[in-house]
Amino acid sequence: MIFYGFVKIKTTTEPKRLKLKRSTTISNPEIKNKGHEPPDGLPRYRLLTGKDDAKFCHRVSEALALGYQLYGSPAATFNGQAVIVAQAIIWPEIQQNQAS
Repeated sequence: MIFYGFVKIKTTTEPKRLKLKRSTTISNPEIKNKGHEPPDGLPRYRLLTGKDDAKFCHRVSEALALGYQLYGSPAATFNGQAVIVAQAIIWPEIQQNQAS
């Protein structure tokens, strides 16, 4: 039996552990776009929001793979039904310009 929050869920087998890849960093050669502008006309600053689930995590991971960087801490709130999260991301050139 496994406990998730306050709910007991009977299982016949133990949950499988997922093998996760390490986070993509800006020096990773897999980054798809190394130019000065974000790809596909995307803005330099984005605030990704959504339910706190795997889909949201994949959206953030995809943005990092494109070359965006995390900006600030994530935020979370509860809307009465689900946890909603937000993460700001910026195109790296913005941070370099602010430092000048």
